[in-house]
Amino acid sequence: MTNPQPILELTRGQIVESTHFGSIAVVDSTGKLLHSWGDAQTVAFLRSSAKPFQILPFVEHGGAEHFNFSQKELSISCASHETAQMHLETVREMQARIGIEEKHLQCGPHLPGDAAMLKTVIKQDITPTANFNNCSGKHTAMLAHAKMRRLPLENYLDSTHPIQQDILATLSEMCDIEKEKIELGIDGCSAPNFALPLVNVALGMARLCDPRGLSETRASACRKVTAAMTAYPEMVAGHGEFDTELMKMGAGKIVAKRGAEGFQIIGLMPGVYGEKGVGIAMKVVDGDASHVDNELVSSTRVRPAVILEILRQLKALNESQLKMLAGFGPTKKLKNYAGLVTGKSYPVFDLFA
Repeated sequence: MTNPQPILELTRGQIVESTHFGSIAVVDSTGKLLHSWGDAQTVAFLRSSAKPFQILPFVEHGGAEHFNFSQKELSISCASHETAQMHLETVREMQARIGIEEKHLQCGPHLPGDAAMLKTVIKQDITPTANFNNCSGKHTAMLAHAKMRRLPLENYLDSTHPIQQDILATLSEMCDIEKEKIELGIDGCSAPNFALPLVNVALGMARLCDPRGLSETRASACRKVTAAMTAYPEMVAGHGEFDTELMKMGAGKIVAKRGAEGFQIIGLMPGVYGEKGVGIAMKVVDGDASHVDNELVSSTRVRPAVILEILRQLKALNESQLKMLAGFGPTKKLKNYAGLVTGKSYPVFDLFA
């Protein structure tokens, strides 16, 4: 992150109290850098933004048809879900059909992000299990892929496992970067994760939404993944979550996938911003931690506001759509616990400067 620039400011009274820095890359499906802010060559881990790419080899090998995955099930395979009841039920149904058990998942458990389920867990003193992990859909799909190809299940997260090698190769090809130049790390769910320049990630997302020029097998897989995510956006995150609400508003034309530590990718279908598909990748330097309110609902300060400002500047959302999403930004009034307005937050970048 050699040259990040301010992307969001917060005021208290008339004083700028906080400034968040980051970088943005906007790339079309031919690899042309359309716009950038900060350093488009910033190398960052995709974290959960990698999930639409991680599912591609499974779909390419016919996994969705082999296990008769519905679009809803394919969508949750790309998800950072909030562990609402609908998410738990969907993952359990998938595992039963695949012939695996929750104990096979090596992602570890954590408390649900869904407020209703979190309250239930607390009131009933439920101990979360692996299916509660927001990555349980991804892990279930990885195990399905391994089982379909009669590969070992016990080490499915090992970076040398054929499933993980296929994922790395697919990411390399989609993002037009040699495998050896992709930095590897371990994600929060224990799966391998990948760091590469924003400009390459944006290209991969543009190709996912506009797979012209790719092999028919891969292009078909890309279309199935984006169609599933946009048809069932509530599976990708959860009702009220930014990715879900943005994809609902996009009506099949916008694909969104958040990642931890301030990473986000957005895909625009052909015709939304020019004739080609467009990918957007952004990284917030400080990680953009989320906050939980008194109703146990979490929110993220920077990414939603910045993404909405990007889409506003690109005219990828109209005024009516922006108004419907105004709870996420771009500009927001800031209030204290008593409801008094203390300042505001607002984006401070111009992609056309």
